[in-house]
Amino acid sequence: MVEGLKSTPLYPLYEKYGGKLVDFGGWELPVQFSSILEEHQAVRERAGLFDVSHMGEVDVKGTDALAYIQKLITNDASKLVDGKALYSPMCYLDGGTVDDLLVYRYTEDHYLIVINASNIEKDVDWFKQNLEGDVQLTNISDHVSQLAVQGPLAEKVLQKLTEVDLSSIGFFHFKQDVNLNGLKGLVSRTGYTGEDGFEIYLANEDAPKLWDMIIEAGKDEGVLPCGLGARDTLRFEAKLPLYGQELSKDITPIEAGLGFFVKLDKPNFNGKEVLAAQKENGAPRKLVGIEMIDRGIPRSHYPVYAGEELIGEVTTGTQSPTLKKNVGLALIKQEYAALDNEVLVEIRNKKLKAKIVKAPFYKKSK
Repeated sequence: MVEGLKSTPLYPLYEKYGGKLVDFGGWELPVQFSSILEEHQAVRERAGLFDVSHMGEVDVKGTDALAYIQKLITNDASKLVDGKALYSPMCYLDGGTVDDLLVYRYTEDHYLIVINASNIEKDVDWFKQNLEGDVQLTNISDHVSQLAVQGPLAEKVLQKLTEVDLSSIGFFHFKQDVNLNGLKGLVSRTGYTGEDGFEIYLANEDAPKLWDMIIEAGKDEGVLPCGLGARDTLRFEAKLPLYGQELSKDITPIEAGLGFFVKLDKPNFNGKEVLAAQKENGAPRKLVGIEMIDRGIPRSHYPVYAGEELIGEVTTGTQSPTLKKNVGLALIKQEYAALDNEVLVEIRNKKLKAKIVKAPFYKKSK
């Protein structure tokens, strides 16, 4: 264990499963177990298991809980019913993004908010700064573990561990207190891979047992333990944003292509004026897909040019394991964002040709 780095309750199992560990935002986590490519393919074709216990969880209760959440997020939580979840950006007053998160509704005055690991402290401070009315906030991040089973066979594998009919849990719905071979957890049909799957929230002490159970249950289906590397390539192909790359305090949800999750017909929320103007007039920048024409892999923060003019930068890029092409997401000036436009990506001091293509690069078959 590296001094100064945080670890999840599954840390003792990483060695057993061959995890190669890295520092990820102050956490010591596995970047891979077998190989990023193998793990990526397992999730696309079968199923993979991820430890995402580093994510943050905040419990929100009170008669004003809904009004409070509505002020914080750009999506409309009033549309939630018990047992349903939604995804939303959360913005500063200037429209820049504090974080992107999930909101789970237990009851009309009780919610769970799931936030990104590297933003826990900052987000909780922001929650407190905006606190008003009858609302009780509890940061329960240190007491909750989270496992994600993702892939077309995820339901088949997890169903072996429970009598609850998992097919009855719709996309972005969840059930509490699901019995998984004697362990209790919240099971939600959500994920970050572009595939079907489930995220399971449970007590820290139960997480290592559940990990072993899922790996055992998925033996015949070829379930693999997966690390951060495959999590990143999977979410990237599906154009799911990563905070700090596609979203930041300097990037609005409209610029990031998340306008669908900005509901302007609800009452005031942080950043509404700026986001409304960007929706109406167009944002100055746009997140686009790029595919390399010349040989080279676009990486985060590589500059993007139109001729001699700097027009933006790559937010994420790699050789797509599914497409076998060198592709990226880039935040560039709106006027250069048309499909098939040719741009230049600076890679190792050379400007290499790329073209603007449709993203997401991958969509699961129905």
